[in-house]
Amino acid sequence: MYSVYGQVFFTLGVIMAIQSMRHSRLRLAQALPWLALFGILHGLHEWGDVFIPIQATYLSDFLVKLLHIAQVFLLALSFLCLFHFGLGTLSPLPPAWRWSFWVPTWIFVLWLLGPFYLGLAMVPEIEDWHAMAAALARYSLGLPGGLVAAYGLRVHAHRHIAPLDLPHILRTLRIAGLAMAGYGIAGGFFGPLVPFFPGNVLNETVVFQALGVPMPVWRSLLGLILLVALLRSLEIFEVEIDRRVEEMERANILTLERERIGRDLHDRILQQLYAAGLLVEALREQGKPDSSTNQVLDHILLTLNRAIEDVRLYISTLQGVSHPDRLRSLLEEIARDPRFRSMIDIEARIDVPDLPLEPEQGAHLAAILTEALSNVIRHARARRAKLEARIEDGRLRIGVCDDGIGMRPDHPIGMGLRTMQERARLLGGILRIESEPGQGTSVWIELPTG
Repeated sequence: MYSVYGQVFFTLGVIMAIQSMRHSRLRLAQALPWLALFGILHGLHEWGDVFIPIQATYLSDFLVKLLHIAQVFLLALSFLCLFHFGLGTLSPLPPAWRWSFWVPTWIFVLWLLGPFYLGLAMVPEIEDWHAMAAALARYSLGLPGGLVAAYGLRVHAHRHIAPLDLPHILRTLRIAGLAMAGYGIAGGFFGPLVPFFPGNVLNETVVFQALGVPMPVWRSLLGLILLVALLRSLEIFEVEIDRRVEEMERANILTLERERIGRDLHDRILQQLYAAGLLVEALREQGKPDSSTNQVLDHILLTLNRAIEDVRLYISTLQGVSHPDRLRSLLEEIARDPRFRSMIDIEARIDVPDLPLEPEQGAHLAAILTEALSNVIRHARARRAKLEARIEDGRLRIGVCDDGIGMRPDHPIGMGLRTMQERARLLGGILRIESEPGQGTSVWIELPTG
């Protein structure tokens, strides 16, 4: 029974540790490491109830006492992590309540100085001290920690998940909150039998006599419900990534459309306005200097010049934020882009001179690298990516390399890759893709240094 109990919470801790490595803006992701520590430490504590009685037959009394001390310490430390998880889901706290972040640590220190240290010196029997110290750890850290964590999950669900219109995730997160509250009561309030209130009235023995089911079974069931509900709730990370990728795709499409409109305005409308202005200038030179016709032509010429300035202003507005006109600056800006860094670790290795760029060159290069990083996030299932730039054999090589799942040699080329290849051709270079299944993918642009 204790083995299964420990396995439930140890599994919870390991899975939450894996999930906590995701890049997410949600507060839940930032608080998951605390929950992972709680699960692992609590599982180790419960396995102590299996390990210590067996080892007591073979070890000396001193070593058995050390095992009891370590087990109680793990219990209190696990509840401390649970308390911090609850406060993490409530972050950021209002300025007037930020001091509460240190409350679990203060309680833990007081418990260490009192029941743990002084109790160990004053209570002669190690089993009696174990029950007393464990019960006080449950009352002071486990019960409030579980209830705060349950409240934090509920607040997080309504504050951050409900606006996303994901009812199934909202529902499972509520179930996780209820399971956490139940565990806070079962694990923090109903502890071992001790000779003081409330442990002398409400304890594990009373529950077993009343319901016929040991308290560890109830805690295991609540832990299992918590694990399943949290696993289903963490689908929110996938939804978050999908939506942010969609936002980047829409932004990329909008940028391309603005570029097309800007080119059309420059190559067609603006040139026609220039041509009209030249015709007006020619007519003006053929007329008499002080004629009324020339005055009308001057007015038309002024209107055309104003129209030309308006079109130029509109083209610059369509372009939005201009890309840097130097190569290193452009690459460093892309590597720091928060759209990508918030979802994947990006390492920049830029070993090239700060070459000048024409605006069109910068736009093409930025579009290629942006599409490559978007593909890493969207398809590669990678955790890290590198943006590299160097000079090799007299040519400029710029690449995006990831540690993802890679591609087969016969992987079909989509519209995004074809567009990248076309942009590389317009820059006077070529696009190379190096990939093997399970070995990641590297997208390289090879350009002449001139």
